[in-house]
Amino acid sequence: MTLEMIIEEAKSLSVEDRKSLIRAIVDSLTEEKLPKTHSIMELEGLGAELWAGIDVEQYINEMRDEWDHR
Repeated sequence: MTLEMIIEEAKSLSVEDRKSLIRAIVDSLTEEKLPKTHSIMELEGLGAELWAGIDVEQYINEMRDEWDHR
């Protein structure tokens, strides 16, 4: 069956059936293309080694001072 034949068949459907067909087609496209979803919590601890040995309060104060001088 060609695309043109399918379109002609779809024209004979009721409006509600055509809407259902459209939803089914869109759902089939999004299922294939959507990547696996992730939780923001998966990032917990990421880059912790970069902050090892750094005094957070001192770092924040240095950043604030830098912004004050711009």
